[in-house]
Amino acid sequence: MELKQQIKLSQQLVMTPQLQQAIRLLQMSRMELTEMVQEELLENPVLEDSLEGRDSREVSDPTEMMSPLEAQIARDDRAVVDEGQSQKDEIDWERYLENHSLQAPMPVSRGGGDDEMPSYEGVAASGRGLADHLLWQLQMGDYAEDELRFAALVIGNLDEHGYLRLDGVEPADVVPTLAEEAGLDPDDAEEVLKIIQRFDPPGVAARSLAECLHVQAEIYGLDALVLKVIDEHLGDLERRQYQAIAKALEITVEEVYDIAQMIAELEPRPGRNFTSEEPRYITPDVYVHRVGDDYVVTANDDGMPKLKISGFYRAAMTDNPKAREYIQSKLRSAQWLIRSIEQRRKTIAKVTECIVEKQRDFFDYGIEHLKPMILRDVADAVGMHESTISRVTSNKYVHTPRGIFELKFFFNSAIKRGSQEDIASESVKQAIKKIVDGEDPRNPYSDQKIVELLAQQDIDIARRTVAKYRDMLGILSSSKRKKYF
Repeated sequence: MELKQQIKLSQQLVMTPQLQQAIRLLQMSRMELTEMVQEELLENPVLEDSLEGRDSREVSDPTEMMSPLEAQIARDDRAVVDEGQSQKDEIDWERYLENHSLQAPMPVSRGGGDDEMPSYEGVAASGRGLADHLLWQLQMGDYAEDELRFAALVIGNLDEHGYLRLDGVEPADVVPTLAEEAGLDPDDAEEVLKIIQRFDPPGVAARSLAECLHVQAEIYGLDALVLKVIDEHLGDLERRQYQAIAKALEITVEEVYDIAQMIAELEPRPGRNFTSEEPRYITPDVYVHRVGDDYVVTANDDGMPKLKISGFYRAAMTDNPKAREYIQSKLRSAQWLIRSIEQRRKTIAKVTECIVEKQRDFFDYGIEHLKPMILRDVADAVGMHESTISRVTSNKYVHTPRGIFELKFFFNSAIKRGSQEDIASESVKQAIKKIVDGEDPRNPYSDQKIVELLAQQDIDIARRTVAKYRDMLGILSSSKRKKYF
């Protein structure tokens, strides 16, 4: 064995920090990018927002931006204000405050007559969650300490629909588990749970759909037959086997229809109106405007900071040699960030232009004319890699004359057609939705019948594909769509 030194020449791909930053910027959403730029403005002293302080530096007199008539009116108003200011300076404030303290207090207005203050009805109330609403009702009752602990555990373990569920615990064991934790007898715990289930909204804290509907039926005073159907025939009711229910209860099918209508009016999700989900706002990254017969793509720069290099630190770098190295490193980082953001902007606009060109029929005629397209089609057209196109189109939205869409929406697999060109899978989904919307509710189309109707439009797909697309659209099966009354 011996040690030797060798010189070897090789090539390898190295991901520099700058390249990693550019890739990270490319796949960021607009909100993430804005937050990241704000952080960089705080951390890098060389960077500054070119919009900050622009009005005070560039426009010394606001009347310069006005028409002659507007400027004269503004100058007249300013003269009136200056005259009032001079008169205000001559007021004897000590005497004024002394007299003001001796005056009677102003009466409180209860009719909302003060124009400066909003009325009581005009004040928006903050949303209250389901747990807060139930705890407020709980405070109105008279409960022992252990009962309050159990009730708090019940309310704290409600899911978004208002049901009482514990992970890994069977519904029958939920109450004993919580009662043991609260130090309450299981029988007493059941009584407390029944009281909570009669809170508003009724049926909350139920352990199953049948229990939820049963509580509501009791509160609303529905007859015993309705309770029996809920307790014993809820599965048959879901499958719409009305004949089986009528035979088991020895009643007519018309009576079963009436019972089904009453049950349909009950609320299966008591927590529906107390959802805590915040609305999701979408800001498009790019706009597509129609100008005559053409479509113009413009990037959305509203709200984005306009970055530039601070002139102060440029001067400091020349005046102070000790600060040169630090400022140079920050300067390189700032320049690379500005260049990466601009490159991201151009790339998104370029990819969107390619999408508009390939999906021109969609923009002209609608979603039924959406063409099949994959990432490789756009990658070959713009001269980029498929992974880059994937990053560009992820979490990016475009505002078009037909609405706001995610860029990923325009990529669809192809469905073969007989004598015509291939059709996009999204267009097939819309065709299925159109067929279902036009069917007879008392005699809905089966999946096989939808296959036959699509074949008449020269769309040849399998029945299981129809079932898959129907599930994606949230359309129930034909047996569950059928209406008997």
